Amino acid sequence: MKNPFYNRDIVSIKDFQRPDLDYLFKVADNLKTNLPNDSLSDKSIGLMFFEPSTRTRLSFESAMNSLAGNSISFGDPSSTSTQKGENLSDSLLTMDQYVDAIILRHASEGVSRYASEICQSPIINAGSGSEEHPTQAMLDVFTIMKECGKVDGLNIAIFGDLKYGRTVYSLLYALSNYKPNIHLVSPKPLQLRPDPLLELQDRLNITTHDNLQDIISDLDVIYTTRIQKERFPDLQEYERVKGSYKIDINLLNQAKENLILLHPMPRSDEIPSEIDNTVFAKYFNQVSYGKLIRSTLLYLIFTENSSF
Repeated sequence: MKNPFYNRDIVSIKDFQRPDLDYLFKVADNLKTNLPNDSLSDKSIGLMFFEPSTRTRLSFESAMNSLAGNSISFGDPSSTSTQKGENLSDSLLTMDQYVDAIILRHASEGVSRYASEICQSPIINAGSGSEEHPTQAMLDVFTIMKECGKVDGLNIAIFGDLKYGRTVYSLLYALSNYKPNIHLVSPKPLQLRPDPLLELQDRLNITTHDNLQDIISDLDVIYTTRIQKERFPDLQEYERVKGSYKIDINLLNQAKENLILLHPMPRSDEIPSEIDNTVFAKYFNQVSYGKLIRSTLLYLIFTENSSF
């Protein structure tokens, strides 16, 4: 199969179909044991993070380092010329002169699409508002596949802040390429936004629930998200739902032995640290898979004829 990622923007998970994802996962499996550790020695990426990040930013830097590539970034947007009034397009076009691909995170929706239209280098969306986080969705599906052996036919609960969690939307669109049973579980104020739900219901078997306990014994995967405090337009709304859901040991005692518990991180109090040592906790495995998937994406974006 021809490499579908070569010189391509990664702006939305909606731009990719199951054959693309299957190809990515196949190459990732091969890269894990046959890492071409000098393959990107002539390439560089620019990290433009206008929002805080730990795992996404570090995994891209680590991924590029593992392939002998280079990365440049600014440590804090407040240290850049945006503080002097420079507009976003000028910042993007400047970075575009220095690097071969740009990794972009921004609080506003649509910024990555805009960047892809004005920049010559490929743009990788590392999170845009409450809209999308496509590489997170890719690594999430890969994690499910590696930990469960498949995606089709699984009972997957997506639990927590479904309204504002951008990882939720990207994951659902990614899963729509497969055939799982999706259970959306959230407090009423945090339910999935209506328009995406209507679109996704045509592509996925979706049921909605108020209580995780009602379905816990049927689940193969629980994907939990934190309440996205920074995206609430009204802090009083946040205060009303803060701490309204949590996974605890008593709940997990009712689960299947092979249930996996995932979280895109960072977490708040929705998964207490006492869960970390249980057989269910796979969210740090998820972090490891994240580096592998992002290494694979960078390799494929820069390598027209992959040997894998």
